[in-house]
Amino acid sequence: MKTFPALPEPVPLARFAAAEDLRAAIGLWIAWLGGERRASAHTIAAYGRDLAGFLDFLTEHLGMPPDLAALGRLRPADYRAWLAWRAAKVERGSIARGLSTVRGFIRFLDRRGLASSPALTVLRAPKLPRSVPKPLSIDDAGELVEAPAALVASAWQASRDIAVLTLLYGCGLRISEALGLRRAEAPLREQITITGKGRKQRIVPVLPAVRQAVADYLAACPWPLTSDGPLFVGARGGPLNPRLVQRQIALLRDALGLPESATPHALRHSFATHLLDGGGDLRAIQELLGHASLSTTQRYTSVESERLLAVYNAAHPRARG
Repeated sequence: MKTFPALPEPVPLARFAAAEDLRAAIGLWIAWLGGERRASAHTIAAYGRDLAGFLDFLTEHLGMPPDLAALGRLRPADYRAWLAWRAAKVERGSIARGLSTVRGFIRFLDRRGLASSPALTVLRAPKLPRSVPKPLSIDDAGELVEAPAALVASAWQASRDIAVLTLLYGCGLRISEALGLRRAEAPLREQITITGKGRKQRIVPVLPAVRQAVADYLAACPWPLTSDGPLFVGARGGPLNPRLVQRQIALLRDALGLPESATPHALRHSFATHLLDGGGDLRAIQELLGHASLSTTQRYTSVESERLLAVYNAAHPRARG
């Protein structure tokens, strides 16, 4: 029987309904995700939830917690039963993600000679509609970014919110990237190095308006900020919670009459779309966003095509017949 080294538990192994050998293999997989794959804690937690749900189903389906050998005995019908069980609980996109997680885990086991599951190869993931980003218009994005000045009661928190939103729209950052900045990394110069998904780094230009918004926040912030502490802090001086930013944007968009699609990530979409509208190069935009694949960035060309088609249908004489 294979032995496994002791491993840290970024996702507690006790949550997985599985026999000892399978639980030990899960520990190796989690360590691999965080080490070699450099997946974020958020990603590892999401994969862990998907796999835990699969094992919970198998425990009920098989009548006992599964072990490594049980995975090899699974039939296509067992996997289809799991997908049907999952379909009653989650949306289609979550079904596909769960199947992808299980495939990845089984592939990991197979490559290390721990277990295989041939039945999994015959399953197909459900087809998903291609998602298209929902950017804001230039006017709406500008209005949302400036709204805290009039709608947030605390002057320093208004300056903070403007700085955060300006970073999302002016630099195309993810909310986790903006809130993950340390005080020493404050974007007060012409460019900043951002560590994104997979711990990949990219250099992003910093517009004068972004630098000014961050400087205004630093001047107004009543809390002492240490160089290795968070750049953006909450009302009590601790790290600013992303949920607070999301909740604040929801309040702002309601006050401004903006659609529910006006989210923190929509400002990042708007950054990319408005650059493309202005003649930006798709490869350059890919680098600025930190996309690993150009196909991800190409979604923004669909947005631009839809916008041009709408303009054409509204303006061309032949489109009115």
